[in-house]
This record gives sequence, C-alpha cells and structure tokens, in this order.
Amino acid sequence: MSRTLFDKIWDAHAVRELPGGLTVFYIDRHLIHEVTSPQAFDELTVRGLTLRRPGQMLATADHNVPTRHQNQPIQDPLSRSQVDKLTENCARHGVELYGLGHANQGIVHVIGPELGLTQPGLTIVCGDSHTSTHGAFGAIAFGIGTSQVTQVMASQCLLLDKPRRMRITVDGELAAGVSAKDVILHIIAALGTGGATGYFVEYAGSAIRALSMEGRMTVCNMSIEMGARGGLIAPDATTFDYLQGRPYAPQAENWNRAVAYWQTLPTDADAVFDAEHHFEASAIRPMITFGTNPGLGMPLGATIPVLTDVAEAAGLEKSLRYMGFTAGESLLGQEISHVFIGSCTNSRIEDLRTVAAFVKGRQKAPHVEAIIVPGSQQVARQARAEGLDQVLAAAGFELREPGCSACLAMNEDKIPAGAYCVSTSNRNFEGRQGPGARTLLASPLVAAITAVEGRLVDVAEYVQQLADV
Repeated sequence: MSRTLFDKIWDAHAVRELPGGLTVFYIDRHLIHEVTSPQAFDELTVRGLTLRRPGQMLATADHNVPTRHQNQPIQDPLSRSQVDKLTENCARHGVELYGLGHANQGIVHVIGPELGLTQPGLTIVCGDSHTSTHGAFGAIAFGIGTSQVTQVMASQCLLLDKPRRMRITVDGELAAGVSAKDVILHIIAALGTGGATGYFVEYAGSAIRALSMEGRMTVCNMSIEMGARGGLIAPDATTFDYLQGRPYAPQAENWNRAVAYWQTLPTDADAVFDAEHHFEASAIRPMITFGTNPGLGMPLGATIPVLTDVAEAAGLEKSLRYMGFTAGESLLGQEISHVFIGSCTNSRIEDLRTVAAFVKGRQKAPHVEAIIVPGSQQVARQARAEGLDQVLAAAGFELREPGCSACLAMNEDKIPAGAYCVSTSNRNFEGRQGPGARTLLASPLVAAITAVEGRLVDVAEYVQQLADV
C-alpha cells in the first residue's frame, strides 16, 4: 500500500492503537527550555515519577534570556527564576543542558538541527509551537502542552489522534529578492490561519527542493500559523549534506546505514493525500503583513484588501485599528522605527549573510533601531569568523547575543507601544513584541532594506542590486 512520508514515520512510531482511535505514539527526541518545563518537572515530583529516558532529552535556555551581557546575572527576577529552575531541574534529573555561557546555547529550534540532533525519520517534540521547524529534515515534529511534556518525560510516549495529510506543492523558480519567508507568508495569506487545521503538511515541488536547509526550516517553522499540526519536507541530498559531520549525526558506517534508511522515507509516487494545494513560485513576491495574524499578508507593492463579507470585514477592521492602517491603503512609504532580525524563523547564518550582503557599504536610517540576534552561539561564532559582525556594525546594526529576543515579550527586548517594527519572526499578534507594539512580518532581506530606508519600499527597486549580490 502506498504511503506518504508522514505515514511512514507515523507507522514506525505507533506503539499501540487504542479503542476510540487514539494511538500510543513513541517520541525519539524531547527538547525542553525554561518556559514550559518547570511545571512538568514539578508534576513528576508530586506524582513520584522519574524521567523515562533522560538521554533522549536536551535542554537550553532561550525564551527569557537577555541578549546583552549574558556573562552577568539576569536582572529580571522572573526570567532569572525560570532559567535557574531549568538549571536545577536538569542537574537533578540528569538532562543535558546548554545554558547561558555554554558554547552550544541558543534557540532550541536552531541548535537541534545545527548539532545534528534533528534527523530524518525521527519524532521530535517540545513545549513550543514552532517545533515544526525540525520537520524540514523529514521528521514528525510538533509542539506540545505542559501536560504532554509531563507525559513524554514519564513514558517517552504520547496519546494522539492521527492527523490528516495535506500536500502543498510549490513549483517553478523564485524571482530575485524572493525568499523562503516570502513563500510561507504567501501560502498562509492564501489559505488563511485556519486553512490547514487538523492536517500535517508536506511541502513539495521544485521550488521547495531548491531551498537550502535554512530556507526549508523557515517554511516548516510557520506551518503552525495556518493551523497545521506541523510541516515536513522529504529528505534528500541537501538534507544529507547539511547533516554529515555534525556532532550528533551518525558517523562512519552508521552514516551509510542511516542514509540508506532515510532514502526510503519520501512519499510514494501514487500515495494519496487528504488535501492538496498548488502554487506557482514565479507568482510569489516579497511579502509584508499588515494585520495582527500571519494570514493578513500581501506583496509589498499591493494595497490592503477591502473585504465585503461582514464577519470577515469586522475582524479585519479591528486588526487594522490596532495597526493604525485602513483598508485599500498601500504601505509603501510607511515609516518604521524598529527592525528585528532573529527568532527561530530567521536567525541562522544564511539569514545573517543575506542581511550583511545587502547592508555592506550602506547605513541604516538614523531613526531606526536595528537589532540582529543570532539563533545560537555557533551562529554568532560563525558570523564573527566571516567578518559579518564588522559589516553589520559599520552599517549601524547591533549584533546581540543568542536568544528568542524580540520575537516575544518574555525578556528585556520589547518594542515600545505604538511603534512599528519590521520583524523576521513568526507571529504578529497584538502585544506579541510588547504591549501596544505593531509588528509587520517580513523576510531578512526586506527587514534589512527597511532599516536602511527607514520606511517600507518596493523591493523591486533593488532587484538588479540583489542579482549582483
């Protein structure tokens, strides 16, 4: 019987089918951080339970950490308490921790892939919505709630309903200046924030295969923003080349055996999906969001839509009121005061290279605060080794230390109320980057251009320059 990539991994990890449709599902990798793990560890203690397989867990500090002066005590009491609690719990239970000061510390969804912990065919969970990032390697990866974190800690399994399968195919070549971030924003704008609810999405097509692993991670990262349980991409030579030689990747003969297995995972030619969507890559343009969810996005040169459906129009009106925009308006020329380049969506070395290549020899606008937060210590080291830090500093950008930073208002990096921020993160909800902050999601390139111009401009103006870069 023909099977999809998702089916093959699911079947290999389904321990038992229970009456009523639930499946006891085995988890290979459990990633934790300081936000959702304390309550789960406490629950273990209350119930007298121990970790089933601590060797399958990895912890890091990312959400609450400051991105300046990480060698000093954390000033915010709540953030300091959460990070200290993670350190204490990991020491007590024998979980490997990459905390502040460790050479491997960083955002959980950045360090897993770069260390080779994320591999095709695995099941990976974390108490974080954007765990779907790891699906870029051909893994079933998804976020879980606190009670499920406890389940995995105690049993290495979860009780799950099997999701339906959706395939989103993007064929053709992307135009100059169009990135993976634009691809996923385009898809979410087309399908809506609920367009993939109840599905696990496989991304396919020539445009997807042409993406780097960093680009694939960006696409899978934002699957959750259209309601999907997760997203994944079939492993191929690009995947194998990225993984080979990384610390936790299989070595020597084990590598050959692993690749032989990984090559069996792609979806069978005649496998059937529950839903299919097709997009033409050449139709995708550099994107910007204009509302308070990732589905409210449009090409930079377009105008905010005028909706005729009463219910939809009411929701859009509320969103636009918060953002200070109006239906039918173009955002070209809109002044921006803050630019944030980072998060588990766009904080990898490829993202920093893109920004540095554009800003080299240029200066950010004087009124713009532009911060770049690498996703890990490894990314930060590589940026310095390549001289990107000097290029960015010369252009007026501040390169900080690794963490989730201004993606969410759980640390010191917040956007002021009423200020507009072009952000490479994954969510633009009300108050996501700070109370009253107004977030416009975009690619690293669009963010860099905006920082230099101090306002939103049509990237088409830079197409030739981009081709030269």
